[in-house]
Amino acid sequence: MTEDLTMDHLVPAGIALAAGLVAAFLLRVLLRWLAGHAGRTRWSGDDVIVAALRTVAPWAAVAGGVAGAAAALPLTRTVQHNVNQALTVLLIFVTTVSAARVIAGLVRTLTTSRSGVAGSATIFVNITRVLVLAIGFLVMLQTLGVSIAPMLTALGVGGLAVALALQDTLANLFAGIHILASKTVQPGDYIQLDSGEEGYVEDINWRQTTVRELSNNLIVIPNGQLAKSNMTNFMRPEQKLTIMVQAGVAYDSDLDHVERVTTEVVAEVMTEITGAVPDHEPAVRFHTFGDSRIGFTIILGVGEFSDQYRIKHEFIKRLHKRYRAEGIRIPAPARTVALQQGGVAFPQQRTGEDAAAHL
Repeated sequence: MTEDLTMDHLVPAGIALAAGLVAAFLLRVLLRWLAGHAGRTRWSGDDVIVAALRTVAPWAAVAGGVAGAAAALPLTRTVQHNVNQALTVLLIFVTTVSAARVIAGLVRTLTTSRSGVAGSATIFVNITRVLVLAIGFLVMLQTLGVSIAPMLTALGVGGLAVALALQDTLANLFAGIHILASKTVQPGDYIQLDSGEEGYVEDINWRQTTVRELSNNLIVIPNGQLAKSNMTNFMRPEQKLTIMVQAGVAYDSDLDHVERVTTEVVAEVMTEITGAVPDHEPAVRFHTFGDSRIGFTIILGVGEFSDQYRIKHEFIKRLHKRYRAEGIRIPAPARTVALQQGGVAFPQQRTGEDAAAHL
């Protein structure tokens, strides 16, 4: 300090500090009210922004009060510079953390709205957060007078060595980014790999993709392996799909009657079973003269992949009941079994169940 403290110095400094504290309190109250209002809107991005402002604004008010108090005190130029520099670094730190939170939250909101699911693709969120924090750290160093040019040069040279040492990790990282950017797979999609794994995509992070099977088990797949696999996505280009159920009737059946009854059962299932497609047009296609039956295919509409099991279950039950009521016979497979007695063969025709029991 250049001179002794007097009341002429302390009173303005106290007023400035008190004003900063009061302003911080009022901002907290105001932003709390805004947070309640933002919570009633449909867009979740305003919640993220208000939550970040609740951290930045009060700290900025306090820092302004401290800066005003320091300006009112008889400080030397060096001390004043150090105080201002410390307050600037504090504000940069708080702003950086809040900005990372805001941008990561907005990215999470964007990925969630585009994929249409509750889960988010954390790979974009994590990359965004790391980039913002890194930029804020460099700005803090520059504010403190530390030259960042040699550091950037060292990072460039060291980055090459790190990239060579972490080839697999970086391959998974860029594979995950490519998968999400190309929109071939998004969280919430139901996929099936050529290796047999299938289930709902829970999340795609910087290293791996998590898939939840219908049995509720989790499959962890490295992003690089997922990018190289042949994969079927049952949710794209749309969730609705058609499934085929094979059936057959006896040769003496009236095929027009069979088609009409089957179509009625399909229409009934499509309108009454949850997960079916009500506007699906029933389709029955005869295609095979089999050994003991005329085979045909029934095409059903399904809202999404996992609904097919419930729809098949209900359809087969209702079709079997209706066929019995209409007198439509579903023959069992027939087999000819030759019984040899005393060198003479006696062929007998049996159904599949009778032949198995005899053998």
